[in-house]
Amino acid sequence: METLANLESFVRSAEAGSFSAAARRLSLTPAAVSRNVAMLEGHLGVRLFQRSTRKLTLTEAGERFLHAIKGNLEGLQAAIADIAAGEGEPAGVLKVSMSPTFGIQYILPLLPAFLERYPRIRADWHFENRQVDLITEGYDAAIGGGIELSPGVVSRVLAPAHIIAVASPAYMKGRTRPADPEGLADFDGIVMRSARTGRVRQWVMRNAAGEEMPARPAETIVLSDPAAMCRAAVLGLGVTLIAVPDALPYLESGALVRLVPRWYADAGPISLYCANRTLMPSKTRVFIDHVVEAFRRDRLAERFAGSLGT
Repeated sequence: METLANLESFVRSAEAGSFSAAARRLSLTPAAVSRNVAMLEGHLGVRLFQRSTRKLTLTEAGERFLHAIKGNLEGLQAAIADIAAGEGEPAGVLKVSMSPTFGIQYILPLLPAFLERYPRIRADWHFENRQVDLITEGYDAAIGGGIELSPGVVSRVLAPAHIIAVASPAYMKGRTRPADPEGLADFDGIVMRSARTGRVRQWVMRNAAGEEMPARPAETIVLSDPAAMCRAAVLGLGVTLIAVPDALPYLESGALVRLVPRWYADAGPISLYCANRTLMPSKTRVFIDHVVEAFRRDRLAERFAGSLGT
């Protein structure tokens, strides 16, 4: 009788194209995954992979075997997860990726209540400004915007990511506020350089009537992090175009004021991403429920909506 560990090591290695990537997803070492696959090949008496220094390639026998067992393996995993969920409380390592600014401000404060309710879950949270591969890198979930929905990944929208124009009261003292986004061109700008393209981000703002207008303050200061952009604006260095969640604490304290308040740019939704599985692990399911409930309770979707500016 073949072990589930050997079969799962084979399937995940085939999906990821390498033992190392499969190991990250399975929370094993690459050596352990390689050993499991070799044991499976020995039991079957066939070679399932052609191995090279760069990647794994399925043999013809490997292709047939993968096609035959993959659906059955997922069904077996679902049955095991279902029994585990019914017999005990959610447990295990919960690996989540989120941006530093947003994660520390809005998600990290949810952790104490979450761990108090689910003490057998161990948080392994990564605060990073990059798009992760949930499947290959073994993440249970990710929170952010603009993550590509690769095969096997689903998303749930949490709130809008609206971009608004802000500046400090000190910077605006003695200056006439702009009447529309085009007027931002007359001010010093604190702009963002995209880590993905290397270019300065350009925004087109819109209002409730559906009018659109470019917003292009002067490129006086170029930064690559939203927290730094907000801090630079608080220091009175100019106007910045920033997502509402990043600016909200400063707006509520009065350290920043919103300019052209009836205008905003839409950067797409803030979403919670996870792997699409027949039966989601209970640790992931309760985490999603906890985050969604917090956003509902604190009305964050409404608070993040730049379209509601007055």
